[in-house]
Amino acid sequence: MIAMSHRTTRIGPFALARTLAWLRLCAIAGQSVAVLVCAWWMQLQIPLLPLLLGIGLLAIFSVFAAWRLRQPWPLREWETIGHIGADTLVLGYLLYFTGGASNPFITLLLVPIALSAAALSVPAILAVSALAGLAYLVLLRWHVPLPMPMQGELHGGFSLHVAGMGVNFVISALLLGFFINRLAHALRVQQLEVQRVRERALRDEGILAIATQAAGAAHELNTPLSTMRTLLPEIRREHAGDALLAEDLALLEGQVDRCRTILREMVAFGKAQLSQEPERLSVAQFIHSCLERFQLLRPEADLILELDQVTAQTVLRTPPGLRHALLNLLNNAADASASCDSQMVVLQVARDAGWLQLSVSDRGPGFDDTDDAALLGYSQKQAGLGIGLALAEATAERLNGELTARNTHHGAEVCLRLPLAVIAEQ
Repeated sequence: MIAMSHRTTRIGPFALARTLAWLRLCAIAGQSVAVLVCAWWMQLQIPLLPLLLGIGLLAIFSVFAAWRLRQPWPLREWETIGHIGADTLVLGYLLYFTGGASNPFITLLLVPIALSAAALSVPAILAVSALAGLAYLVLLRWHVPLPMPMQGELHGGFSLHVAGMGVNFVISALLLGFFINRLAHALRVQQLEVQRVRERALRDEGILAIATQAAGAAHELNTPLSTMRTLLPEIRREHAGDALLAEDLALLEGQVDRCRTILREMVAFGKAQLSQEPERLSVAQFIHSCLERFQLLRPEADLILELDQVTAQTVLRTPPGLRHALLNLLNNAADASASCDSQMVVLQVARDAGWLQLSVSDRGPGFDDTDDAALLGYSQKQAGLGIGLALAEATAERLNGELTARNTHHGAEVCLRLPLAVIAEQ
């Protein structure tokens, strides 16, 4: 990410080319109006046909530029310079027939330079400046003189040149103000996206570190669990007459078997994650498999499921991480309800247009105003690791979905929204 930081100060060729496309349309309209006003209203003897031909060529190029912007392959910097060169060539052509460098609109050659400075590299800016400077030098030497009107003065006592400078100032101010604002907005959007990607990368690095530690712990725990699984039956046989101890030892054996099952599921989940082969299950099958695991983990929880028949029959291509994301949300809800002496957890599964919604509600204290569900390691629970919501959000983003949290009248609700186009069988 550090290597990319120097690139974030520029917007890029595509944003500039798109801005130039809009600017080109404004130029075509403005040039057409200016030529017609000078020829018909001000009665200036300007070469109307060559000027309209130049504007027509610019219109044809604008169609080509619009087509190019819609193509999937990336727009390179030299192409953007080519677009600016075409605009400069047409503008220079029009200025040649209307006074050249003496035309007050000659300063419009500076507009592409100002826009390029916000979007292109230094060599590209120098190339655009060289094009504009060359056009100015050519027009300074070769041009068709601009004819004067029959009256020496216009209305209000302003000469034609001064009036043209005033109009040019207004046009330049509007163009630079509007289009540079558009480029600045694109820059802000790009910076926000880079910041979000950087934060996501940092969170994923944290999750990866936790996953690495979990894999090592799972490998190391297998040996002591096997030892306990071997010793517990022997201890129970040695104290066969102690009924109370036998009951506790039976509970411990069950907990050891449960730990071994969890370890095997972790290994199976890792293999499935590497293979990237989704399970094909209906929503009903997927939900019930999750609830069976949840009831095994939290037998004290009072779970309420709301699932309509149409949604239940939807066939999913279930990615490996989705089951664990839902279990994390259910566990968090059970912990939140338990903090308020309640065991109720509500799971609502529904289709909303092209989305599958998995909403988990609790009867807990709800979220504080300062809570950040996406913060890795954040938890209000005394015994929690604080990564459940972060893992669920990472799964949602990987599937082009979203994770939202809000407070309700009875507690809190976390909603996992996933696009059916990604997870449903077509």
